[in-house]
Amino acid sequence: MKYILVSGGVISGIGKGVIASSTGLLLKTTGLKVTAIKIDPYMNIDAGTMRPTEHGEVYVLNDGGEVDLDLGNYERYLNVTLSRDNNITTGKIYKEVIEKERKGDYLGKTVQIVPHVTNGIQDWIERVARIPVDDTGEEPDVCIVELGGTVGDIESAPFVEAMRQFQFRVGHENFALIHVSLVPDMHGEQKTKPTQTTIHSLRGLGLLPDLIACRLLGPQPLQPATKEKISMFCHVAPEQVLGVHDVSSVYHVPLLLRSQGIIDYLRKRLNLPALNISEVMVRKGETLQKRWKDLTTGQERLFDSVSVALVGKYTDLKDSYMSVIKALEHSAFRVHRKLILHWVESSDLEPEMQESHPAKYHDAWRAVVGAGGILVPGGFGSRGTEGMLLAIKYAREQKIPFLGICLGFQLAVIEWARNVLGISDATSSEFLLETPSPVIIFMPEISKTHMGGTMRLGLRPTVFEEGTESWSRVRKLYGGAGKIWERHRHRYEVNPEYVQRLQDSGLIFAGKDEKGERMQVLELPDHPFFVGLQAHPEFCTRPLNPSPPFLGFVAAASGPAVFEEQADYQLRSFTPPHPEGSMVAEAVLRLGIPVAHGKEKILINGSGEAGVQVNGH
Repeated sequence: MKYILVSGGVISGIGKGVIASSTGLLLKTTGLKVTAIKIDPYMNIDAGTMRPTEHGEVYVLNDGGEVDLDLGNYERYLNVTLSRDNNITTGKIYKEVIEKERKGDYLGKTVQIVPHVTNGIQDWIERVARIPVDDTGEEPDVCIVELGGTVGDIESAPFVEAMRQFQFRVGHENFALIHVSLVPDMHGEQKTKPTQTTIHSLRGLGLLPDLIACRLLGPQPLQPATKEKISMFCHVAPEQVLGVHDVSSVYHVPLLLRSQGIIDYLRKRLNLPALNISEVMVRKGETLQKRWKDLTTGQERLFDSVSVALVGKYTDLKDSYMSVIKALEHSAFRVHRKLILHWVESSDLEPEMQESHPAKYHDAWRAVVGAGGILVPGGFGSRGTEGMLLAIKYAREQKIPFLGICLGFQLAVIEWARNVLGISDATSSEFLLETPSPVIIFMPEISKTHMGGTMRLGLRPTVFEEGTESWSRVRKLYGGAGKIWERHRHRYEVNPEYVQRLQDSGLIFAGKDEKGERMQVLELPDHPFFVGLQAHPEFCTRPLNPSPPFLGFVAAASGPAVFEEQADYQLRSFTPPHPEGSMVAEAVLRLGIPVAHGKEKILINGSGEAGVQVNGH
């Protein structure tokens, strides 16, 4: 196993995730199998209880893990499926060490940061690095480990020390370090002192960088003189200094790194030829390289555009909707359109804003009215929901393509109940606990006392209703499949008591859970594209395999002919991005047992009680 550690200095949020993902992608193009681990030094067990404006979106994995958004980068770039264990936090490590101490695993020793915490970190990395993550089902060849935060921070100190020890545990030939540093541009002069300082700190902690990736916040590439200076003062060869300036798209970063010889260097440094890559994997790598190059070069030649209004609550920090943006981008690539994304703060659409901030109100509505499609993504709480409802009403009445995700799906149900069914006080019990018309309710099995990890989380199946194969646009986009799997993250659901009235009035729930009790996909058959999903399909999008609902939405916003073309293409060629073994019944998923696809059985006894037989047990 080869390990590549990616650390950062000077400032956080410098682009370590994209550089780590790009390095992994380039290694995959050589035929290697690559996995990734993200270390977040915060004390939280996971990212689930943090608001999006803290660290960006909370990314959800197949196993229900709520993790840092960088794991989304890894899954999208590397086309892998990761687990919650691929995200290490201080909270997880301390919890594991304390539980071991309580059980007496340390044989009465004094439990300390060194060696117990640092050993715990190293053991975790070695264990998780060997878990298969791609369609080969085989152990990976390379593990990319990204250390979050900035070297020198108090909270990251145990992890830095663990990595210092780890390089000796696995051996020099199996461990390489890429350090990402900021090179600021001051009036045209590229300054190297911050990089010199962070490399000095890193060396003082016992880690020697093999590659220094210099981030430049602008289109100006790293100058040769700057490269020479960093080489001289940081004790590395010039070819070990890489420049990473701003490019037109993050999808160009792998090509930028390749052009500077990163793969040739890593091949020598880690003795990669000794891994004996099979011919099949070499060909797969070459195909990936060609498809990725075609994607990036084609993106530069786009003339037509598609405009989308994203009506959300957390628009102050664009990373709050990272996966949504990526799903839209991937879909725009497929339909050969340049994406024009209009950010609309949902509360700016509400009538009160016309009095208090008329300019914001009119700008928001101008963006909504001028868009080719309207998207309402997920969120929590009542703030801004009235503005979202107004945008949904406009999309429905004016036949504008609409996509509602999670909260957007629930609000589409509320909007229909209010304006079509005439239930004027229809709302969600999330917004008004004692409402007389709770169209959306709290799910009965969800904890009311604990917030972390208690939602309906992870990959869940959706079954399309009989007869939908003849008209459902969503079903077509999933290749006509009768059953699909997407990742969920929610505490509330459509109230079963209102479902019949809603359907009788024309709001069709085309997809439900396996028991037919939970509403998961809604569509309006007589609308060009009016779709809502309780799931978060954006978490499973891939650059070369866009999320079907987002693809349909972007295609519909580009015109009816474009939608029909993409729907026909999906019917012929759609392949789910999930491993075969993960597409199983929800009862099996709840057990958390990895099973081979088709090896599970739902058993029901004479009393109507359900059980699950897994792999014959």
